[in-house]
Amino acid sequence: MVLFTFLTPAETRLFAQSAVTGFTIENYYKVKWGRSDEFITLWKKNHYPLLKKLLEKGDVLSILAEAPLIHSGEDSHWDFKVTLTFKNEQLAFDYSITEPYRKLLYPDLEAYKKAEQYRYELLIAHWDIPVENLVLN
Repeated sequence: MVLFTFLTPAETRLFAQSAVTGFTIENYYKVKWGRSDEFITLWKKNHYPLLKKLLEKGDVLSILAEAPLIHSGEDSHWDFKVTLTFKNEQLAFDYSITEPYRKLLYPDLEAYKKAEQYRYELLIAHWDIPVENLVLN
């Protein structure tokens, strides 16, 4: 897998610590053929800045993005995965959490909404999976 590094060394340490303290959700995106680079570019432009604000505030403990090096079978195929570790479960499911930052980062909300609509039109499927770390001793 190709790792898109969005973490500073300090954030990487937080990611390792969050395995014990946070609530983690893996977000999978399956994109129309040949459009994954475009989707990732739009994600980095429109969604990642919001997540960085949550990271700065401490509501999100880590952000990790990955893309596969090769494709798997179509039944299990995905093009882009983002693993978010939130401070707690309540924050993970608070869908209004980015609202104040959206208004700050994107003063032209209509243009932002149009760009996000287009980003989602590039998708074939999207799913989110809450995961837990297991202690193996």
